[in-house]
Amino acid sequence: MGNRLEGKVAMIVGAGSIGAGWGNGKATAVRFAREGASIFAVDIRREAADETKAIIEGEGGVCATHAADVSRSESVQGMVRACEERFGRIDVLVNNVGIAVLGGPVEQSESDWDRVMDTNVKSMFLTCKYVLPVMERNGGGSIVNISSLASVRWAGVPYVSYSASKAAVNQLTSVVAMQYARRGIRVNVILPGLMNTPTFVEPLKAHYENIDEMVRIRNEMCPTGSMGDAWDVANAALFLASDEARYITGTQLIVDGGVHCQVLTPAG
Repeated sequence: MGNRLEGKVAMIVGAGSIGAGWGNGKATAVRFAREGASIFAVDIRREAADETKAIIEGEGGVCATHAADVSRSESVQGMVRACEERFGRIDVLVNNVGIAVLGGPVEQSESDWDRVMDTNVKSMFLTCKYVLPVMERNGGGSIVNISSLASVRWAGVPYVSYSASKAAVNQLTSVVAMQYARRGIRVNVILPGLMNTPTFVEPLKAHYENIDEMVRIRNEMCPTGSMGDAWDVANAALFLASDEARYITGTQLIVDGGVHCQVLTPAG
């Protein structure tokens, strides 16, 4: 337990996990709570957020949960109101919601494209839209968006809508960071590389018959010999959210074990 976020209220959007194990949002919520933050855990599935809450409260932390579809304006407004009613402020916002659909322009349907864009980009636009005024009233804050290395390079498999949406997240981050830099609000984005988390394992099950083989191939693609995990993202988010990063805004922080330094070949 530490105190790097002592006295702060952190809204973690996408704080549950879509499968067994630790997703980025779940790990981030627990990591922040261990550093003294009060957590407002949001997920489209309340039960997923409640699982995270149980872990935090089991360790003596403070956590409230809320169910929201952050691709819908009224849902986001309700989420922000609920957090203010419970904690009175929002000091940190972590935007962790994201989905991936395999396929290029020919293979993907128009509806899949729209769904990915709404979930991955519109959600961050809406959370920023309604959280920024709260932070400004409170004198500042920190926003950490979760993007992907796929936003800036080939990911080994075709994710056309996912890659395009995450590239949009990078630029959204830059624009908001510059607009609010003199208002005490920092905005940064994390670009995870190949990560062994439920968010990426679940969609790839349709692409690989043998999950263990999928993991082996992805591990071999990493210079370190293994993928990262949710705690690597959570630790990066903790740094960017903390006062240690007070002079860092508009930054794209790559968390990938060096994958971006090499040429990727197709994964299987």
